[in-house]
Amino acid sequence: MKKKTNKSQTDDMLSEYNLEGKKGVRGKYAKAMQKGYSVRILNEDGTVTVRDLVPKENMVFLDPDVRAYFPDSESVNRALRSLINLIPEKKAGRVAEHRGRYGKK
Repeated sequence: MKKKTNKSQTDDMLSEYNLEGKKGVRGKYAKAMQKGYSVRILNEDGTVTVRDLVPKENMVFLDPDVRAYFPDSESVNRALRSLINLIPEKKAGRVAEHRGRYGKK
């Protein structure tokens, strides 16, 4: 048995926007958005402004399951700093030894 739709909700939508039986696809344009995109803005004086929006170079994208635990940048940074403290420090001499092996002497 189908539920009856509330008339007042559908009255404000035009008939050409009938979305019955259609489903949206979550994340359909997510990969394209990560590469960057352009937005055309029509100004009141008739001119068009184009803004290119690209992700910042140091931007990191979190998967939804990870995002549930880290709602903001501060919580991510705090967790990463605690992990960094667990990593033993690298010895400066070892880096120089390996560099000499592959580079010219």
